[in-house]
Amino acid sequence: MPVEQLVTLQQLKYFVEVVNQGSIMGAAAVLYRSQPSLSASMKDLEARLGKELFIRSARGISLTSDGIEFLGYARQVVEQAELLERRFGSGAPSKRQLAVSAQHYAFAVNAFVDMVRDAGSSEYEFTLRETRTHDLIEDVRTMRSELGILYRNDFNRRVVDKLLRDAGLAFHPLFMAKPHVFVGRGNPLAGRSAVTLDDLRPFPRLSFDQGEHNSFHLSEEILSTESAPKSIRVSDRATIFNLMIGLDGYTISTGIVSEDLNGPDIVSVPLRVEERIEIGWIAHASIQLTQQAVGYLDSLRSVVADYGVDLIEGGAEEAGKTGPRRP
Repeated sequence: MPVEQLVTLQQLKYFVEVVNQGSIMGAAAVLYRSQPSLSASMKDLEARLGKELFIRSARGISLTSDGIEFLGYARQVVEQAELLERRFGSGAPSKRQLAVSAQHYAFAVNAFVDMVRDAGSSEYEFTLRETRTHDLIEDVRTMRSELGILYRNDFNRRVVDKLLRDAGLAFHPLFMAKPHVFVGRGNPLAGRSAVTLDDLRPFPRLSFDQGEHNSFHLSEEILSTESAPKSIRVSDRATIFNLMIGLDGYTISTGIVSEDLNGPDIVSVPLRVEERIEIGWIAHASIQLTQQAVGYLDSLRSVVADYGVDLIEGGAEEAGKTGPRRP
C-alpha cells in the first residue's frame, strides 16, 4: 500500500465504533463528530483500502464479507494501541467494550454480571442480548456481538453446524448437560427425584418463540418435536418463569438455575431421557478474540464449574486460539 494511502489509527477507531453502534449517526453521537464528517471518513477508509466495508441502507449499516474480516484486524490494532497507551501513556484508561448474544441461560447472565464487576474500569460499554437462535448466529456473523452462547445436540447438530459454517463461525464446546425441567416450587412435580415425558403431559409446555425462523432445529429446547397437549411460546425469561409459577408450566433446559437471579421459586428436576445438551460458545473462526471476550469466557467457565458441571477439556485453551495470533 503506498504511503499516502496508509490507514490511520483514528480511522480504525472510528470504524470499530460505527460497527459497535450499528449506524454512522449513532457513532457520530458517541464520538462527538458530525455525521457528514464521519461518513466521509469511512468512505475515505474504503477508498484507501480499495474495498467496500459497509452495506448501507435506510435501517443503518452492516458489514460486507471484507468488512467482517477487516473488523477482526482493526479491533486487534485498536486494542493493542490502547494497551500501549495504558502502559506507557498518561491518559485515562480506555473504555472496556464487549457484546454477547445468548440463548436464554441464567449462567450466561451470571457470568456477565461477574465480568462487569471484575472489569476494573471506570468506563465501559457492555451489551448482553438474550435472543432467538437465528438472530444470535446473525449477531455474531455480522460482528454485532463478538460471542454467542447456544446449544446443540444430536437432533439439531447438522443444521446448526451448517449455519455456523456458512457464516464463517466456529462452535467451541463448553460442557455437556443432562436434561432437566424447570418448574415452579408449587408444581406437583417439584419434589420428584426425576420425571418422565409422560409425567409432563398434564402441564403446559413453555418454550421460547423463534419468530419467522421457528424451525424445530432452531428451538432452544430439546425434544421440540415431541407432541404436547398444552403449549405456550414466550419471548423472554421473566415471562417463562412467571408462567411456571402461575400456570404450573415447565420448560426443558440444562438444570442450571440461579436463585440469585431468578429467586427461590423455580426448581430443577432431572428428566429421564437419553438426550444430552452440549452447551458452547461461537465466534468467528478467523478472528482473534479480544481480551474482554476471553475474560467473559473465563467468568462463564467459573460460573458453570460452581454448579458442579464438568467442563469439556480443551475449552480454556481454545479461547486463546481463535483466529490469527496477535503480533
